[in-house]
Amino acid sequence: MLQRLQAKAPLPKLPPVPALPPPPPLPSPPPPSSTAVGRVLSLLRQCVTVAAVKRVHAHMLAASIRKENSLLFRLVELGDRDYAAACFRGIPSPDSFAYNVMIRGLATSWADHPAALELHLLMLRSGLRPDNYTYPFVLAATASLRWRRHGEAVQSLAFKSGHHSESHTQHSLMSMYSRCGDMASARRVFDELSTRDLVSWNSLISGYSKMGFPGEAVEIFRRMRLAGFEPDDMTLVSVVAACGDLGDLSLGRWLEELAAGKGADLDSFVGCAFVSMYGKCGDLDSARRVFDQMTNRHVVAWNAMISGQVYFDEATPFSCLVESTICKYSQNGLSDEAIALFKSMQEASVEPNEVTIVTVLSACAAVGALDMGEWVDAYASQRGLLTDVYVGTALMDMYAKCGNLGRAIQIFEAMPQKNEVSWNAMISAFAFNGQAQEALSLFGRMRDEKTVQPNDITFVGVLSACVHAGLLDEGRRWFKSMHQAFGIVPQIEHYSCMVDLLARAGCLEEAWEFIEAMPEKPDAVVLGALLAACRISKNVEIGDRVIHRLLELEPGNSGNYVISSKLYAGSKRWEESARIRGLMRERGVTKTPGCSWIQICSEVHEFRSGDALHSRSAEVYQIIDVLKHEMRIEGYIPNINLV
Repeated sequence: MLQRLQAKAPLPKLPPVPALPPPPPLPSPPPPSSTAVGRVLSLLRQCVTVAAVKRVHAHMLAASIRKENSLLFRLVELGDRDYAAACFRGIPSPDSFAYNVMIRGLATSWADHPAALELHLLMLRSGLRPDNYTYPFVLAATASLRWRRHGEAVQSLAFKSGHHSESHTQHSLMSMYSRCGDMASARRVFDELSTRDLVSWNSLISGYSKMGFPGEAVEIFRRMRLAGFEPDDMTLVSVVAACGDLGDLSLGRWLEELAAGKGADLDSFVGCAFVSMYGKCGDLDSARRVFDQMTNRHVVAWNAMISGQVYFDEATPFSCLVESTICKYSQNGLSDEAIALFKSMQEASVEPNEVTIVTVLSACAAVGALDMGEWVDAYASQRGLLTDVYVGTALMDMYAKCGNLGRAIQIFEAMPQKNEVSWNAMISAFAFNGQAQEALSLFGRMRDEKTVQPNDITFVGVLSACVHAGLLDEGRRWFKSMHQAFGIVPQIEHYSCMVDLLARAGCLEEAWEFIEAMPEKPDAVVLGALLAACRISKNVEIGDRVIHRLLELEPGNSGNYVISSKLYAGSKRWEESARIRGLMRERGVTKTPGCSWIQICSEVHEFRSGDALHSRSAEVYQIIDVLKHEMRIEGYIPNINLV
C-alpha cells in the first residue's frame, strides 16, 4: 500500500496567495477640548478621597487627557504613595514638576527620606536640572537623616545651578546644618544672606535653641528685635525654650508679657512653651497659671504641664510636647502631683501617648507607686505600646525600682529592639537590686551581641554593680578599660563609683589619693561617699580632709554637717562634734527629716522621721515597738552611732 502511494505522481503546487493590502489607519481621536481638560482639572481639585481621584483618572484615560502632573499632585496631597508611584512610572518622560511632586511627597508626607534622595539622583541622571522647588525638599530629607556631607553636596549643586540665593533654599540650608549640629555653617549661611526676613531669623534662633545653645538663641533674638523684626509664635516657642534651658526666669516673664501684648494663642505651642519654661525654672505656680488659662487642653497641653520639659522638633512635635506635662512635677520632686495630674488627664478623656507613658512611669518609679505602674503597663500592652523601646525601658526602670526585677527582665527580653538606653537600664536594674554578677553577665552579652556599643552610662551601671558586690579588682579593671579599650573618658560619676568602691573595701588612703589624682575637682557626691566610709571606719584623719572640702563645696547641705558631727562623736572627739553643730546653727542650716513612701490600695502614704501627722501613726509606732521588742529577744543590739 505504501509503495502504491509513493508511486503516485506528486500533487500540483497551488499558486501563491496574494498579499492583503494594509488596513487603512484608524482615525486619530480628536484632541480633548480645553473645556474637557479644564473640567477634569476642576474635578481633580474637588477630590477628597483616593477613590474619587481614581474615577477621574479612568475618565482621563478614556478621553486621552494627559495631565499626569496634576494627578500626581492630588495623589501626594491625599497621601496614596503606591498609586502615585504607579502613575509616576507610567509617565514616558517625567518632567521637573513630576519629580518635584514625588520628592516632596517622599520627603514630607511619607517620610521616606532615603527614597527622596534616590529620586533626586535619578532626576539628575535623567538630565533634568533641579529648580528652586527641588532643593528645599531634598535638603529637608537630608536634614532628617542628619547626612551633613550629602547636604554639602546638595548646596554645591544649588550653587552651580544658580539657585543657592533663593530664600527657600537658604532657609532649608540653615535648617539642614542646624539639625546636623553644624551651627557654624548655619550661621555662615545666615551671615551671607543679602536680605533677612523673619523666617531666616527664626531658622537661626530655632537651630541654636534646639542644638543646646540657648545663650546664642537669646542673643540672636535680641539682634532680631534691634533689626526691627517683631517675633511671631515660632520665635516665641524657640526663645522661651532657650529661657527654660538657661533658667532665666526674668526673661521668661518678660516674654510672657510680650506674648500677651501681641495676643499670642496660648492654646498653641506657645502656651506649652511657657508651661515648660516655668517648670524648668522651678516656678510651678506660674506654670499652672498658664496651663489654667488654656481653654483647649489637648494631650500637648496636659503633657506640657506634667513634664515641664519640651523639645520642639518639627519631626515629632506631639511626642516631645507630651513628655512635658507629667515630668514637670516629677523633675521638681513632686511625683505625687504628677501622678494626680495624670489621673485628671484620664478623667478628662485625653488619651496619653508614648511619651506620656514614659514620663508617668518615671514618676511611679520615684515614689514606688507599683499599682499605678502596673496599670500603665496594662494600658500600654492593650494599645501595643510595649514594642516602643522607650516605653519598654521606662517600664523596666519602674519595675526594677519598685522591686519586681522579674517583670523587668521579662520586658527586656521581649523587646524586639534594644538600644543603648535599654541595655544600660537593665544593667543598672541588676546593680540597683544587688545582683552584681547578673549585671556583669549582661554587660558581657551586650559586648558579644555588638548591636550597640557601651557608653559612659553603661560603665556607671557596671561600676555600681562592682560597688554593691564589693568587687574591687573587677571594678579597677573595668575603670581602666574604659579609656584603654573603649575610648570613653571617665566622668565624675565613674570617679564617684571608684571612690565608693575603694572606701567600702577599707582602702581609704587609696581612695583619697584617687580623689587627689582626678583630672577635675571632686564634687559633693565623690567626697560624700568617702566621708560616709570614714564615719563607718572611724577614720578621723582622712575624714578631716574630706570635711574641710565638703563644707566649702556645699555649705548649705545639712547631711554633710550631720555625718561630720557623728564622725567626730564616734571617735569621742566631742569638741569637734559640737563645733560642727555650732557651725550648722551659725549658718542657719536645718536638717531635713528623712522621708519614705509606701503604696497601699492605690494610695501612696508618705512618712517622715518622727512623723506623727499620719492618720494611723499610733498603729505604726505600736508595730515598731513590737519589732524592737522582738529584736531584743533575738539578741540584736542596734549601733546607734551609725544612725
